[in-house]
Amino acid sequence: EVQLVESGGGLVQAGGSLRLSCAISGFTFDEYTIGWFRQAPGKEREGVSCISTEDGSTAYADSVKGRFTISKDNAKDTVYLQMNSLKPEDTAIYYCAFTYGVGCTFYGVSSYYNSWGQGTQVTVSS
Repeated sequence: EVQLVESGGGLVQAGGSLRLSCAISGFTFDEYTIGWFRQAPGKEREGVSCISTEDGSTAYADSVKGRFTISKDNAKDTVYLQMNSLKPEDTAIYYCAFTYGVGCTFYGVSSYYNSWGQGTQVTVSS
């Protein structure tokens, strides 16, 4: 069973940075896709970013392009989401999700993923 554990959330002032981590365990095959999602109070969950280990592709929501960077440490089986120039509207619970699959074409579709982490809170103050 694939398990995901997020960490790195917290409270930061606008313009600041945070790095979220998603530790992955229990996977059988090395070719998988990790998506980052977020859900703010009263809003639907939205896809933020994605990385595929099969083809190395990445994807970002327009709202975070140029500010967020997704990466993977193969040795640690961990995916990171570096978040810079944070804005109050980035405040949300951030989740990472896992699927065996190819690419990030449909990264924002929740049903695409089989396993989810418990989430980590990110709060950006103005």
